[in-house]
Amino acid sequence: MPYTDSTDVRLYYEVFGDDDDPVLVLVSGGGAQLLSWDERFIGMLTAGRLRVVRFDNRDTGFSQLFGGEDDVDGGYDLSDMAEDVLRVLDELGVDAAHVAGHSMGGMMAQMLAIQHPERIRSLGLLSTIPGQSPRYVLHDERAELSAPPVRVSREQAVEFAALYAESEGTRLGVYDPQVEWHRTAAGEAYDRGYHPEGFSRQWAALRRAPERLEALKSVTVPTIVFHGREDDVLHWASAVDIAEAIPGAELQVHADMGHLIPHELWPDLAAGLLRTAARADEGR
Repeated sequence: MPYTDSTDVRLYYEVFGDDDDPVLVLVSGGGAQLLSWDERFIGMLTAGRLRVVRFDNRDTGFSQLFGGEDDVDGGYDLSDMAEDVLRVLDELGVDAAHVAGHSMGGMMAQMLAIQHPERIRSLGLLSTIPGQSPRYVLHDERAELSAPPVRVSREQAVEFAALYAESEGTRLGVYDPQVEWHRTAAGEAYDRGYHPEGFSRQWAALRRAPERLEALKSVTVPTIVFHGREDDVLHWASAVDIAEAIPGAELQVHADMGHLIPHELWPDLAAGLLRTAARADEGR
């Protein structure tokens, strides 16, 4: 299995597509494994001549854990997590890549663009925020993430995922909630590595993250910002602010979309990422 060879952080990654095509790294959200990027969606990107990389963030899946079952702070911050993308690129011998991230992954992508602009060719910022303003954050303080998590069985984890998908389908009522897909994905994720405390450690890093909106004004790479108007986790106003901060950014706010990206919108997102990558490559 492919792992990074760095001495400090060991990360599991997978690569799809032609070795000669430009690289796009897909970065998962909080607590999510690389499985959050479905291979059918990846196929849309490789068909558009991108070499796609997905990886398990630290503290998820097959990647390195930064504590035991009772540890809720791994001692790292958002910059450290963002630099994990660079560790993967270094392993592949890639100087600069297109990067797209969902939710926490989008925050990592922002940090990369701000702190390591020479390594970024374009950005996809999906269902994400540029800071911790209550204008953006719609959930509570998540106090439960400050204590060791209650562990559940595989069957419970699968049913929790199915119930969430069903509730989102009921709340939004437009897109197919893909309950069976969520059930299958949850079971596969559990089998790959059940580490609920890893999300607590990622959460601790997010709580320490700096505000980024002002710094995003210095970002010059082509960017697409993609958000749902019905996102009940992170308000879509954040997408507007991000798009206004980054010169020339493309903004898409989709009615009836929640925090997760419906399968029906995969073609729209893939087309947007390909379009944004092409804008970057035209300027090289």
